[in-house]
Amino acid sequence: MHRKRRIRVFPILILSLIIVIAALLYDSNTRIVTTEYELQYPNLPAAFDGYRIAVLSDVHAAQYGKDNGRLLSMVCAAQPDIIAITGDLIDGYDTPPIEEQLKIAEMLAAGLVKIAPVYYVTGNHDWDSGVIRTLMATLEEAGVKVLRNRYETLESGGEHIILAGTDDPNGPADMIKPDEFVDRIRAAQGNAFIVMLEHRNGNLMLYSGLGVDLVLCGHAHGGIIRLPFTDGLIGPGRDLLPTYTSGIYAMGGTKMVVSRGVGNHTGIPRFLNNPEVVVAELKR
Repeated sequence: MHRKRRIRVFPILILSLIIVIAALLYDSNTRIVTTEYELQYPNLPAAFDGYRIAVLSDVHAAQYGKDNGRLLSMVCAAQPDIIAITGDLIDGYDTPPIEEQLKIAEMLAAGLVKIAPVYYVTGNHDWDSGVIRTLMATLEEAGVKVLRNRYETLESGGEHIILAGTDDPNGPADMIKPDEFVDRIRAAQGNAFIVMLEHRNGNLMLYSGLGVDLVLCGHAHGGIIRLPFTDGLIGPGRDLLPTYTSGIYAMGGTKMVVSRGVGNHTGIPRFLNNPEVVVAELKR
């Protein structure tokens, strides 16, 4: 009698487990969340205390609602002072067709610039797409500022910080290197507070040595599958157990915030790894 009962219970448990996993997979790939990080800096100019930067990374032509209305509403609700797009706005593969991807990027950019000033740096997929020039022209026409190894001075209350952006390594081989770029900034701006936008997530040690205060990036897609006590299971190059995939990492006086990204192109579904809009709030 007891043995028959156990036999009946087992398939019910298996079915329940399958349902739970299916529900978690659906949630992990369809529900976008907002993640806020408060970043403390003793050297932050007082006028920038509470300054908010919304970060969109690895969009990969994803859409949340008609014309990305749900995504735009989330960014608007975050009340950012500026918006940073840290690469891979479109996908290097022709799915959906590249013309459709460009239209998605155009509509998203047009919506974002109505919320706050928008800045963009390239990602590896943007270059791989073969339409990077068209993409950058489309973004600039919409009012997005493209930072290709250049910087802007952000001003508030008579004080300023530097917002810089590096081109992805998939770009021109003769571009200036990050250390040379930061040296140029220091030569012109002295010991100013520097926020660096870049796509890739592997340069914390480099920027720490250069004295950059904050790095905002993505690229790792949160490690795709996130299980307890891991930083994700799969890296962007299909490497196992990657590092620097999500959240805040610190080295010396440098903090790096890595976004899990908005879209996904890997063919491997996210698990316990919701797409996200990151908000980095600077605090003195």
